[in-house]
Amino acid sequence: MCGNIKRLRFVDRKASDEEIQKAALQYVRKIGDYKNSSDANNQAFDEAVKAVSKSLKKMLDNLTVRDISSAKR
Repeated sequence: MCGNIKRLRFVDRKASDEEIQKAALQYVRKIGDYKNSSDANNQAFDEAVKAVSKSLKKMLDNLTVRDISSAKR
């Protein structure tokens, strides 16, 4: 089973499409309790990964990230 899902919100850059897809894959694997989907479930598994990737990208594109390195202390 997959480990912890990687953080994708960065101050200095946006997450790449590949990073987003990998996180979505980890999430779907964890929720579905699958390391790999079976032939009977491939379509549902792949559609879930695509849907989660799309939602993650939309959310990350719309988040405002505060630069804590320049904040007053």
